[in-house]
Amino acid sequence: QALLDIYTLQRAFKETGGINGKKIAMVGDLKRGRTVRSLCRLLALYDDIELSFVSPKEFTMRDDILEFLDDQKIPYEITEDLEGNLPKFDAIYSTRLQDEHDKTSESKDIDYSNFFLMQKHLPLLKETASILHPFPRRDEIDVCIDKDPRAIYWKQARNGMWIRIALILKLFGRDQVVLHRS
Repeated sequence: QALLDIYTLQRAFKETGGINGKKIAMVGDLKRGRTVRSLCRLLALYDDIELSFVSPKEFTMRDDILEFLDDQKIPYEITEDLEGNLPKFDAIYSTRLQDEHDKTSESKDIDYSNFFLMQKHLPLLKETASILHPFPRRDEIDVCIDKDPRAIYWKQARNGMWIRIALILKLFGRDQVVLHRS
């Protein structure tokens, strides 16, 4: 997932200098989501990246990733304010509530609605911003955002196919054959 996310971000930022120097928000259930954890590790390979972890306090990013980012000298912020921070983000990576990890249905008691990206938020986003989501999606991104050109999660899902093809070709030593046929 992280490889296709990086590939999608790189393509999205092709006209604005690539991933280096971007401010990327991770939004949602960051404590239990594996996609954001892997993506943070890959983003640490880029220059001048800034990360924002936007979630309810119950779902904030775990300490192991924060310590990793500290060791890598990657600046980050932890906030519960999605709407107030939207104008500064180059990318928003939204995730769903991972309630399958609940032990006693504890997620039902947490108001998650302030972390939903809604149509009313679109004017706050940069024109060059990108909206990503690893799927499956619930209510965290309003479906009326699907047609906005900044919503690239459908391309992101499609890019998963290309990344998997590339990995399979590499694993079976067929990548050079494909390169030479072009």
